Amino acid sequence: MITRLDTYIFRQLGGALLAVTIGLAALIWLTQSLRFIELVLDRGLSLWVFLELTSLLLPSFFAVILPITTFVVVLFTYVRLGSDRELVVMRAAGLSQWQLSRPALAVSGLAVLVGYFLTLYLVPISHASFREWQFEIRNQMAGLLLQEGVFSTVGEDLTVYARTRELDGTLRGILVHDARERGAPVTILAEAGRITNGAEGPRVTLVNGQRQQLERNPAGGMRLNILSFSENSLDLARANRAEQSRFRNAQERGLTDLLHPEPEVSIRDRRRFRAEAHQRMSNPLTGFSLALLGLAVALTGQFQRFGGGLKLFMGSALMVALLAVGLIANSAAARSNALIPLVWIHAILPGLASAWVLSGMPGWRRSSRIPPRAAARA
Repeated sequence: MITRLDTYIFRQLGGALLAVTIGLAALIWLTQSLRFIELVLDRGLSLWVFLELTSLLLPSFFAVILPITTFVVVLFTYVRLGSDRELVVMRAAGLSQWQLSRPALAVSGLAVLVGYFLTLYLVPISHASFREWQFEIRNQMAGLLLQEGVFSTVGEDLTVYARTRELDGTLRGILVHDARERGAPVTILAEAGRITNGAEGPRVTLVNGQRQQLERNPAGGMRLNILSFSENSLDLARANRAEQSRFRNAQERGLTDLLHPEPEVSIRDRRRFRAEAHQRMSNPLTGFSLALLGLAVALTGQFQRFGGGLKLFMGSALMVALLAVGLIANSAAARSNALIPLVWIHAILPGLASAWVLSGMPGWRRSSRIPPRAAARA
């Protein structure tokens, strides 16, 4: 039965969880989006495309930080309630440890449901869309990536260098190395050029240059062919057109694709996919375990009249240690699927241990020895 005290604590936990999660995700989004801000300021990428591209990162941010913020909110809220003597009053009213924990368990349960929605559905979709945007920028908007004085790689086999780039988009002092034709690489030098976008993608029109191609001589050996031109056109989109059937990584695959990949997928990738699938199924449960850990730290131990700094420190240290162990377990499971149970143990065992502590550690053998002073009095 839901009481007014449950509602009171639940509102504090829910409001704090919402504020902390959104604030932390916004901070991470701001730091990560700085990688793309140059495309807007210097390369002409529209602000709307920038926002749409970077917003696709948000679901993965929420999925990662939600268990952490759940722990932080539960620990800090209950420590504050203890410091304000509110927990003392609630215990005096007859509430047990588990009755005090009900609002936190309800909030963490909602966090687990949201975590499953993110990891199993929204994160793969958003990551696949993000990869498509990356392909679009590299292929159809390759001209945005060309920076003056920098050797810019377009695809895997095409490198473009421009000494200067004028305000109207004209490139000066151009060098292009094209290795898309196996065994016959081409190097092009040109005085100037301009990038234009066509129906099949971007092209660069070169003016007053020289084309040098190294070919294999039928008689044996290599031969250098040199051709001077007044105007030449080079297709930049062809550098990545082969990626239209690109290999999808683990982050952009659904759970079914991870557990049952295509037959041509290598054994190494199959191990990674299976480990990724189990991580997605177990990671949301970490939020519930961390919430129980926060409750065990905040609700047990002796009452402290002045603040709960020690409990906050102990809880934070335990959380950091568990996160480090989780990273090690995930990495080990990706290398060897025989270690996948470690992923589930990391997600479930801290919660079970914390529940045991909240229940008063039943079965724990306490020392029955009589202290020396008591024995002397006897």
